[in-house]
Amino acid sequence: MIWWFKGRRATTVVLPGLAAFALLTALAHDQVVALPALLGAGSSLFFLMQIAPLIVTGTLTHCLAQRLPEAEDLGVRAVHRYDMAFALLTVTASAAAAWTVGLFAYSPVATEAARNTFFLAGLALLGGAISPQLATVAPVAWVFVTAFAGYRDFRRPWPWAVTLHPAGYLPTFLLCLAVFAGGLAALTRTRRPV
Repeated sequence: MIWWFKGRRATTVVLPGLAAFALLTALAHDQVVALPALLGAGSSLFFLMQIAPLIVTGTLTHCLAQRLPEAEDLGVRAVHRYDMAFALLTVTASAAAAWTVGLFAYSPVATEAARNTFFLAGLALLGGAISPQLATVAPVAWVFVTAFAGYRDFRRPWPWAVTLHPAGYLPTFLLCLAVFAGGLAALTRTRRPV
């Protein structure tokens, strides 16, 4: 397990990424900008917390892309289980940090960032099952598509734009957990390229 831990660069990449995510969540949890809407008239609200989960997905996909082919291809170790536990721990730790900020700062937007981290990480893992490049691009593309085309009008998101829904909306939360669970399942079946 030591070679896996060092090969994935968990301490040198994920820990600073989690610290950056927690710091950004604590400092900018209610910062908002108005962006022009591509669908419809007017503008749409864009909270900086909608970008924050990309720190987690970027560091996670980078670490999962690192591999030691000589050791992993032997088939002796359960590398997929290590990767799954690593992804689960990383996303859960970042969501816990955002939920804590949301609780103490009374910020529903920070709570949304926690929920969105599950969704975007699941999207990254599902994309990684198709292509390693898609693991990085899928969450970024989702954030920017929803930023410019996710609102019907100023404050009403489209049903498909789940990362823009209010924090307390249970169906969206369950969907985000389901996407993350699907991503974890896809991770166990993903074969990393050499």
